[in-house]
Amino acid sequence: MPITPATAMHSSPWGHLPGPQGTGGGTTEAILLELVDEDGTTIGTAEKLAAHQPPGQLHRAFSVFLFDARGRLLLQQRALGKYHSPGVWSNTCCGHPYPGESPFAAAARRTHEELGVSPALLGEAGTVRYNHPDPDSGLVEQEFNHLFVGLLQAPPRPDPEEVGATAFVTPAELTERHAKDTFSSWFMTVLDAARPAVRELTGPAAGW
Repeated sequence: MPITPATAMHSSPWGHLPGPQGTGGGTTEAILLELVDEDGTTIGTAEKLAAHQPPGQLHRAFSVFLFDARGRLLLQQRALGKYHSPGVWSNTCCGHPYPGESPFAAAARRTHEELGVSPALLGEAGTVRYNHPDPDSGLVEQEFNHLFVGLLQAPPRPDPEEVGATAFVTPAELTERHAKDTFSSWFMTVLDAARPAVRELTGPAAGW
C-alpha cells in the first residue's frame, strides 16, 4: 500500500470555495464534478446536484478512513444542514475532487476542511464502483470511488456546518452502532472495499 505524507495538502487552487460535500451556504458558484466511464477515465463534468439526480451520472469520488493509535476508526455524523444524507453516520470523510484535482489532494483537503486535521499518513486503498439510491432524499450515488486509509495524531476539530458529531470505534463498537444508528447508504460498501488496506495499516490486533 503506497503511503504518502499528507501535510500542507489542504489548500485549494480555487480559493475558499465550498467543499464538494459541503452545504455551499452563501455562494452561487456551481460545483462541478468529474464524470467518468466504467474504467474511471474522465469523460466530462456535471453540476454536483445534477450528477446525483436519478438515475445518477457516474462521477469520481473519494472516501477516507482514519484511525487513531489504538486502531479505532473515526466516524463522522453528517451535519443536518447537508442536502444529501443529512444526520447519518459515515466514514471519516468523503467527497468529490474538483475537475482536474487528484483524488489524493481532494481527500487531504476535505479532511482538513471538515475535521480540522491533516492525516499523519494517507495511503491509497484501491477503488470501488457502486450505485446507491438514497430513499430519503431521492438522490442517487453513482460513484467511482477512490479509497484512502491513514493515521490521525491530533484530535479532530470538526466544522459544525459539515459534521454533526464524531466517534472513535473498534470493530465491535461499530457493529453495535451500525445496528442501532442510521449510516450512509455507501458506508459498508466502501469499508468492505478498503478492509485489506485497513488491516495492513492497523495490524491484526485491531481486529478489522
